[in-house]
Amino acid sequence: MLCLGIESTAHTFSCAIVERGRRSRILHDERRVYAPPEGQGIHPREASRHHAAEAASCLAACLEGAGARASEVDAMAYAAGPGLGPCLRVGAVVARALASYHGVPLYPVHHAIGHIELGKMLTKTRDPLVLLVSGGHTMLLAFSAGRWRVFGETLDITLGQLFDQFGRSLGLASPCGRQVEAMAARGGEYIALPYTVKGNDVSLSGLCSAAMQAVASGASRESASHSLQETAFAMVCEATERALALTRRRELLVVGGVAANSRLSSMLRRMSRRHSCRLAAAPVKYAGDCGAQIAWAGALEASVSGPVKPEEATVRQSWRLDEVDIAY
Repeated sequence: MLCLGIESTAHTFSCAIVERGRRSRILHDERRVYAPPEGQGIHPREASRHHAAEAASCLAACLEGAGARASEVDAMAYAAGPGLGPCLRVGAVVARALASYHGVPLYPVHHAIGHIELGKMLTKTRDPLVLLVSGGHTMLLAFSAGRWRVFGETLDITLGQLFDQFGRSLGLASPCGRQVEAMAARGGEYIALPYTVKGNDVSLSGLCSAAMQAVASGASRESASHSLQETAFAMVCEATERALALTRRRELLVVGGVAANSRLSSMLRRMSRRHSCRLAAAPVKYAGDCGAQIAWAGALEASVSGPVKPEEATVRQSWRLDEVDIAY
């Protein structure tokens, strides 16, 4: 079957078509990314205007790249949440219009479950402990009794927000993760920063404030970035190691935009070896937000459940991952 997926939770508007069957694959993934001014974060209204302006060309390029027509797909899926309300609504409107016009079944998808399921498909993992690290999530998850269960998470801001807030304080434009990683890679003196692990949860807001204060007090950007990254990743690795020991999983899957960070991968690889655990990470191309994650999760959902009526296809800005029942 062919499924068309539409992603629009934050800065990225993306359309993708995947094929599910004996040879499951991504036929094409097309993206348009909103870039805010330097030193600023994502403004929901401006991002939604960007998505609305780019939606038609993005969809056309996706269909052309996949060699398909909208009327030929077997199902359509859209990111129903969580995310920025104005951005979510753009994707939902496009999906509703296409599904209504072409008479194609429509499926709402949880954005984070899209990350997980696409990561599982691309890495061939079966029953992993999942570390989901992105702008919207920092969670440790394992599947049990029909839902993804949380074994640890952030108590305040996510890893993606940590890097974005710190980067914006330096005058960078969101998303800042790659730029902070590049500065950290240039090295520098390690600066002692707050290390806060509570049980199996982490707290990152104090770490962010301390790194900003270090720069204001004269520390170099490189030293502050290096120290911020090392401390945050050490906290996440500690929580992950504890969750691995508890769940006894033999696979660790890392998904989300921060999964592309090479330093995080290096630290997790060393930790995984101690537990005889296979480490798998979503390919960099598909680690961040993309239509393929929505299309693949939609294809899985279409295999076990009925669609929603277009007029009932709503969005949820706040939507806990562990509230979603998984039937496939």
